[in-house]
Amino acid sequence: MDVFNKFFALLTDVWKEGVSGASFTDIVIALFVFFIFLLLRSFVSRFIVKKIELYVSKSTNNFDNSLTVSLEGPIKFFPVVFGFFLASTFLNLEGKSEIFVDNLNRSLVTILIFWFIHQLIYPVSLLIKSIEEILSKDLLNWILRALKVLIVILGFAATLEIWGIKIGPIIAGLGLFGVAVALGAQDLFKNLISGILVLVEKRFKVGDWISVEGIIEGTVENIGFRSTVIRKFDKSLATIPNFQFAEKAVINQSEISNRRIDWMIGLEYKTTSEQLEKVRNDIIDHIKSSEEFIVSENTPCAVNLNQFSASSIDILVRCYTKTNDYYEWLKIKDKFVIKVKQIVENAGASFAFPSQSIYVEKFDK
Repeated sequence: MDVFNKFFALLTDVWKEGVSGASFTDIVIALFVFFIFLLLRSFVSRFIVKKIELYVSKSTNNFDNSLTVSLEGPIKFFPVVFGFFLASTFLNLEGKSEIFVDNLNRSLVTILIFWFIHQLIYPVSLLIKSIEEILSKDLLNWILRALKVLIVILGFAATLEIWGIKIGPIIAGLGLFGVAVALGAQDLFKNLISGILVLVEKRFKVGDWISVEGIIEGTVENIGFRSTVIRKFDKSLATIPNFQFAEKAVINQSEISNRRIDWMIGLEYKTTSEQLEKVRNDIIDHIKSSEEFIVSENTPCAVNLNQFSASSIDILVRCYTKTNDYYEWLKIKDKFVIKVKQIVENAGASFAFPSQSIYVEKFDK
């Protein structure tokens, strides 16, 4: 029996002494408290989010709604941080263990704070309406992403400082490393600067239809730091380095105010002067009377006898439609083709086509 008594005495003694001054009773209580907060995390976060949603539902601005969505993550993390802090108060730790737990508490609080700041960046940007008037939406998104990355880096650096890791030597080392990388990554920085210029000059934005001669034509889906993603009209996806848009002419088809029709109509040489005048005048009258075309100082209409070609007398037709939608423009052009053909037929004229005459001479024997 003495052996069992000694064993239970040892067990009791070890249980009381615990680890680093904290008894196993305190450790069990601390774990239980932390576990309770983990279980209540979803309930507490939902309760807080519901209260915020109830408050913001009374307003109509986008800031409140965006704030609720953005803060959902940090709110769910808050019970974990507070639960760990509360659990650690039950532990009477000593020495290095006390320092370790204190640093862990500080680290969790630091992460929580920087996470809140990180999530507040976008909602706050919605409050400053004048920003979008000065900067394009895509450039603003770039700046927001850069700020978020900066917040993450600062939060990481602050956490390292808590654990006694100095970031000064790390930054110095990264600076030397950055010089070496910059020498070998000139194209990367070239594309980065080109991308910034594209956004600052507002050459195009996401959703625009653009074309770069000899390079690409399609709809912009994303403007990145190094490259731009464009969806071609065959629905394939192309990734183009940004320097292409800085060095070459970019045509933004989406910014067309009025789409133009520019034709050269060729009539046969046997067409009379009266027929030429009638065709020209009828085309002009149709353009001016149609609701699908616009005639103004900025969108002039030109229907003129242009030149004597090799096989035809050419009439220049240049006019503008009211729409800038491509597919609507195709429908208007389709109807205009039929109308021009009717005008030519009503005038008794015919369209010319390239032809050659061959003369065969007979020789008497």
